[in-house]
Amino acid sequence: MDTPDATIRDWIGHSRSVTDTLTARLAAEYRATMGPMLCKGPDIPGLQWILAPEIYPAEDLGRDAHPRLGLFLPDLGLPRRMWAGGSITWHGGIHESETVRRDTKVRDVKYKEGRSGRLGFVTLDHRYLVDGDLRVEEVHDIVYREDHDPSQPAPTPPQAEPWQDAVVRATTPDATLLFRYSAMTFNGHRIHYDPAYATGVEGYAGLVVHGPIQSTWMQHLATEMLGEVPAQFRYRGLSPLTANTPVQVEGRKTPEGLELRVRDMSRDVVTMTATATA
Repeated sequence: MDTPDATIRDWIGHSRSVTDTLTARLAAEYRATMGPMLCKGPDIPGLQWILAPEIYPAEDLGRDAHPRLGLFLPDLGLPRRMWAGGSITWHGGIHESETVRRDTKVRDVKYKEGRSGRLGFVTLDHRYLVDGDLRVEEVHDIVYREDHDPSQPAPTPPQAEPWQDAVVRATTPDATLLFRYSAMTFNGHRIHYDPAYATGVEGYAGLVVHGPIQSTWMQHLATEMLGEVPAQFRYRGLSPLTANTPVQVEGRKTPEGLELRVRDMSRDVVTMTATATA
């Protein structure tokens, strides 16, 4: 039975602070893992996601090997969870050897009805500070879903419309990329490294590419196109992306700034979109 709405809203306002240091080793692991998809220059967007991970003992993990619900995040009675999207405001970024404090607060918790059943959404506010100086602000949306029903067909995402004059970066994320990113971020979610669990329990077509990997690709392309890290970056996941799928990360200019997307070339569908402004 789902947790009553009144009860889950009691979680709003829960907060915690965690401190971590961007060591030379961690920065090197990030560069090696993301490889040629990184932009050039001293400022590197996406570094905050490899800092201050959730660290719990094995007995505090759920069936998906993420920290079980009810510890810091509420249990919504929906077992499957993924990144839904969010926004990032850049105030100068994080640099090697700096010690960072991440303050996190639960902003909102709610239910919605989707095409595949009931959905739960948890919105978190993150603030990354160095010696009290705010470097990155983030709004992070997490979606919770019902268990996969193999008797029901998966929703068909819309085909990608062609873009003219887009800047394109091509890559094929493989299992090694997913494993290294999971290890670097201490992310134990089994959909990223356990094929039997990803396909048999959660119903995906294969190992799932992390949402922050896709967002990072677009942030780095936006940085190249703008000549600086975007001051404001908003992104939203549309469809799961699985490993060993050729993708294109595409960006085009708009009157407001940039529009970006990750395009699964095997299905010609968009898995994540974003906008960026300087």
